[in-house]
Amino acid sequence: MKERRNPGSTFPLPLSSVTGPDRRSGGSSAGGARVATPQTATRNASQGGAKVPSHAPTAVAAPSKSHSQAMQRAVENAPAAPRPDLMVSAAIRHAMVARVARQGVKDSVVLSALDTVPRHAFIEPALSAQAYIDASLPIGHEQTISQPYIVARMIEVMRNGRQLERVLEIGTGCGYQAAVLACIAKEVFSIERIKPLHELAKVNLRPLRIANLRLHYGDGMLGLPQVAPFDGIILAAAGLEVPRALLEQLAIGGRLVAPVGAQVQHLQLITRTGKAEWLSETLEAVRFVPLRPGTV
Repeated sequence: MKERRNPGSTFPLPLSSVTGPDRRSGGSSAGGARVATPQTATRNASQGGAKVPSHAPTAVAAPSKSHSQAMQRAVENAPAAPRPDLMVSAAIRHAMVARVARQGVKDSVVLSALDTVPRHAFIEPALSAQAYIDASLPIGHEQTISQPYIVARMIEVMRNGRQLERVLEIGTGCGYQAAVLACIAKEVFSIERIKPLHELAKVNLRPLRIANLRLHYGDGMLGLPQVAPFDGIILAAAGLEVPRALLEQLAIGGRLVAPVGAQVQHLQLITRTGKAEWLSETLEAVRFVPLRPGTV
């Protein structure tokens, strides 16, 4: 279902735009096929940190010639894990990617990126045996790492077969999705509002030496107007509406993918078609942690 919107009166998106009676069973995928795999947002009961001042953007890595190839070399050359762990093998990662493909993700660039990034490196060692199952996992501070299918699905929809120049991610979390995005886009900017998670992402990403990724600690609902416009924006948390600031930072022709809703959530695809015009499309049902303002 598609609607043309004028932002003067209709954006940010109201909850009713994605929770109508004809949409509760999930919409169609970008290619028209139904996909019935929602994200299950597993919760972790640990508390967030105290407020601290905003920091300047953090460069994660040293330069590299080819993003995904350089990351693959970093994975291959990384020190061996300090514990025996059968779940970190390439074969297990390949099996995960094959499963995601069977679930309906067709973009070979996205699948290759998913196959490159070691998901086990972004979760706690105690959960390593679950690193490549199709489920979200707790990462602390009541946040989760999204299930592999959802990561791939959202990036596929945002990419739409294009070469992405500059992408903004809202909700860095542990850094996994940011690493996948860095295999696909020329420049990736990622914002995290929870200071301990921002620091965790830096630690997780450092061994991969990703040159085209910048991490920011701040309020993701405000975006990064100083480096806008973006030809892709992806949100890893669900609000009742898409923040207007993010819509205005989307380049003409750019695509934003976000979960929208409270108890009932759906992926929303928004394409900017003109200076004051957006095209809105509702996709399948999902479940994400809440989108919140400010920093902690």
